Amino acid sequence: MFTFPCPCTTLHMLKMKGTPGLVKSIGFVGGGNMGFALARTITERFPGAAINVFDINGDRLALFEQELPEVRTVDGPRELAEASEVMFLSVKPQDIQPVLEAIWDTERLLISIAAGVPIKRIEGVCSRARVVRVMPNTPCLVGAMAAGYAFGSRIRPPDRELVRQLLGAAGYAAEVEEQLLDGVTGLSGSGPAFVARLIEAFIAAGKGLGLEPEVARNLSIQTFLGTAKLLADTGMDPQKLVDLVSSPNGTTVAGLQVLETSDYAQVISGTIQAAAVRSRELGR
Repeated sequence: MFTFPCPCTTLHMLKMKGTPGLVKSIGFVGGGNMGFALARTITERFPGAAINVFDINGDRLALFEQELPEVRTVDGPRELAEASEVMFLSVKPQDIQPVLEAIWDTERLLISIAAGVPIKRIEGVCSRARVVRVMPNTPCLVGAMAAGYAFGSRIRPPDRELVRQLLGAAGYAAEVEEQLLDGVTGLSGSGPAFVARLIEAFIAAGKGLGLEPEVARNLSIQTFLGTAKLLADTGMDPQKLVDLVSSPNGTTVAGLQVLETSDYAQVISGTIQAAAVRSRELGR
């Protein structure tokens, strides 16, 4: 398994430039939020690479052109494949089939972020393409992505290094077996929504104690950020941090007595498992 360091520990790595000449042109089929976020972070790390994009939505193309001066819009997937060494398939799963049929004979490196679409389906249509399947998540929008990815059968060694650098530009990425991508979907793909609910509950609790809404929000978000950064930067085990904060007969112990007598662990586990099961169902 190959992993990238967490962006919390090495933010400076996100500012590094990619290996010169490693890739000269990158295409995006689909200009939605995830495609745009990946394009923006990749252009920062690979400033010399030409960025090509196609989307049926003119407003999305206008956003690319406005925010990313290096971008060139093209008329369709076929033209994009001809102009790009690497193509991100950043379309919705239900829209991927016509894209694949348009580029059926390409030999390009295809990086698919279409949720639930298996590698064998893409390879079945594009029989000469080298395929990678990625499950990113929405913190990609701020360069703090957590993603899992799997390689197809025709991947070459240079492709592996290129994919690691491209995804590393957007945050943390771990190579896994394709069958584990459903677990990645449940844990980190859907995870931001689950964490947002927890933060929402913290904010509500703060307001219930009389704090101003903005203060409750900022304290809650910073608590999550700071805790994650402390664990990431130090490599500390979560239990060690619990012990560190928990003074005998103190406030933390009083709170933990409520939390740990609940079924919070089972609720969180069940939440993530339900998302993973649904991902598996959609993949079928």
